[in-house]
Amino acid sequence: MTLTLYEVLALLALGGVAGFINVLSAGGSMLTLPLLMFLGLPPQVANGTNRVAITLQSITAVGSFYRMGHGNLMVSLYLAVPAILGSLLGAWIASGVPDAVFEAVLITAMIGASVFMLLPQPSLDTRPLTTERLTPVVYLAMFFVGMYGGFIQVGVGVLFIVVLYHMLKIDLRQVNVLKVAIVLPFTVAALLVFAINDQVRWGMGLTLAAGNVTGAFIATRVNMSKQGARWVKIITLIMVAAILVRLIFY
Repeated sequence: MTLTLYEVLALLALGGVAGFINVLSAGGSMLTLPLLMFLGLPPQVANGTNRVAITLQSITAVGSFYRMGHGNLMVSLYLAVPAILGSLLGAWIASGVPDAVFEAVLITAMIGASVFMLLPQPSLDTRPLTTERLTPVVYLAMFFVGMYGGFIQVGVGVLFIVVLYHMLKIDLRQVNVLKVAIVLPFTVAALLVFAINDQVRWGMGLTLAAGNVTGAFIATRVNMSKQGARWVKIITLIMVAAILVRLIFY
């Protein structure tokens, strides 16, 4: 479908905001999914098209973090495997469910995530983060978060933050570095499922991605600043509240 200049500008602008929010916290898809549907895409097609922007945004964030010397390749790969398996299952389920199911799952997940984010900060584990610290419970949690992310992208970053923060007991800045490294492969897996089902509009997705990439690049710099962890928590709670208000009242 042919986009007007105003539609292109809207995709770029909201994509930029969403990319910033997604990398620093989560919930940017709450802006981009409604926009894609407003521009005429059915919910499942909007859900698939949004993954194009998420994929390129994640590539940008992962590359930026590693260039700044912040990354944990082995731990990221170990955590990504169960998340990818869950994502494939979630995307397959999402390709044929009613719209009301999306909202019910999203509301439940966001309420649960907000409760965990408001719990007292765990005592941080200062030991180096290695694969030996990854327990079967962590892998299982990654599978279910991945399944949720494959099902619907909105808010999946919140769940990653909650799980990694409270289970691995690492600083929120480190959590975000791991989060984007895990989100990248499992989003690619979900995108393939949607593409096979012809539920991706590449032109729209790439236009949106141009904005997401810009926002993601800026967010990586903010994340690694001295106040990065504080910003992550504040923005995460704000986005969770916004998602719940949007779904419950509108």
